Amino acid sequence: MKNRNIAVSIILTLVTFGIYGLYWCAVLNNELKNEAKEDSFTSGGMVVLLSIVTCGIYSIYWCYKMGEFTEKIKGEKNNTPILYLILSLLGLDIIVDALIQNDINNRIEDK
Repeated sequence: MKNRNIAVSIILTLVTFGIYGLYWCAVLNNELKNEAKEDSFTSGGMVVLLSIVTCGIYSIYWCYKMGEFTEKIKGEKNNTPILYLILSLLGLDIIVDALIQNDINNRIEDK
């Protein structure tokens, strides 16, 4: 897992009109997959491809699943999947990515 500056990632996503956001989504997915040690987890490239092919519908599902995995990694049980789902439904996937990255950054600092 890599500690990334969230503000820089958001700015790069906006400047590249979302292209960096697709890369960021794939990387976050792969990092959480490795951390959670889930073999059945979809690869980052496949998440991006399915999100594009389904016109964003898969990304809504992905945001919910990321909420479940961040809870699993943190060992806490709260409403993270619901929060991520609502943000995604509102079109705020970039906020979900930032929250996931924040959890990853905090996990790195704790180690």
